[in-house]
Amino acid sequence: MSEATDSARDLTTDALEREITVLLRRARAASGELARAVHPELESSAYGLLVRLAEAEPERATDLAAYFGVGKATMSRQLRALEDLGLVAREPDPADGRAFLVRLTDEGRERFSRVRSARRERYLRQLTAWDRTEVAELARLLHKLNDLQLGDSQP
Repeated sequence: MSEATDSARDLTTDALEREITVLLRRARAASGELARAVHPELESSAYGLLVRLAEAEPERATDLAAYFGVGKATMSRQLRALEDLGLVAREPDPADGRAFLVRLTDEGRERFSRVRSARRERYLRQLTAWDRTEVAELARLLHKLNDLQLGDSQP
């Protein structure tokens, strides 16, 4: 490869790293705000768990841990906190008496739905100047990026 090509690739990679860093920083801040809007005592990391449960409930705690790439103990602690707030409930898994399924409670679903609707309205306002195909392409590329597991701690 030529030196010019390597230099252009480095600049592109630098720009990508910078934009991902900004996106992640803003996403963490937004998760905190969204979590507090659901419940003042909700940890920001638990908001994503509510998103997942709203899309794929009921789900086993072990499957949730695998989905988020965290240990069983971490997931158990997060679920216990959500249970204590009345946002989720565990029920025995009919397919495996040793396991439990996690689902949103009615209160959890109502609180989450209210916040999610407000968040979606904000997205619509912020992206009003974007063409619909651009939004679809952004979603597709973000999905592709998420499949790479960029949060992996490997350098």
